[in-house]
Amino acid sequence: MSTLILFNKPFQVLSQFTDTSSDKQTLSQFIKVPGVYAAGRLDYDSEGLLLLTDDGQLQHRIAHPKHKSVKTYWVQVEGIPDEQNINTLRKGIQLKDGLTLPANVKIMDEPTLWERSPPIRQRANIPTTWLEIQICEGRNRQVRRMTAAIGHPTLRLVRASIGDWHLGQLKPGEHKELIVPTPAATQNRRKQAYPDKSNLAKIRHPKKR
Repeated sequence: MSTLILFNKPFQVLSQFTDTSSDKQTLSQFIKVPGVYAAGRLDYDSEGLLLLTDDGQLQHRIAHPKHKSVKTYWVQVEGIPDEQNINTLRKGIQLKDGLTLPANVKIMDEPTLWERSPPIRQRANIPTTWLEIQICEGRNRQVRRMTAAIGHPTLRLVRASIGDWHLGQLKPGEHKELIVPTPAATQNRRKQAYPDKSNLAKIRHPKKR
């Protein structure tokens, strides 16, 4: 069996345990479970679900694009994307590092979330729109680059789920520890542990109109 931690990463926290180059907050301020590391990453200026595990094979299963773990993001963008913009994201959009895979994208009602500190910088008289975007890739700042490419910059980004794991009722900075089956590939050999360090419900269903 393997340890899996579901963590609600707050805004402006690094997805790593150490940082010697700045005074930014890291995972060490929140996660005290020994021997776990992040399975993938979530940008410093993004919020929401980050998974950590003590098993290298499980980390690979979660983070590697070939396993196609679908990641769901709730994204607040500037302006109101039209159907052509939405379809461009659905079909795949050309970025500097190549064409993205097709994504599931839809306009959603504003979800009920915690207050972000500091709040987003919103320009007067310019509306915002919430999108639900599902992708199975993990390029650097991919979602932000996708929305920027259609002319609607991302103002806030919250990851709501990865595969079958959801943020649930976790508040920023909170985590939940699970014991899950070790991936089949490692059942018959010793678990690949990392070296020592020196509710499936969503937060709340978007409001119905």
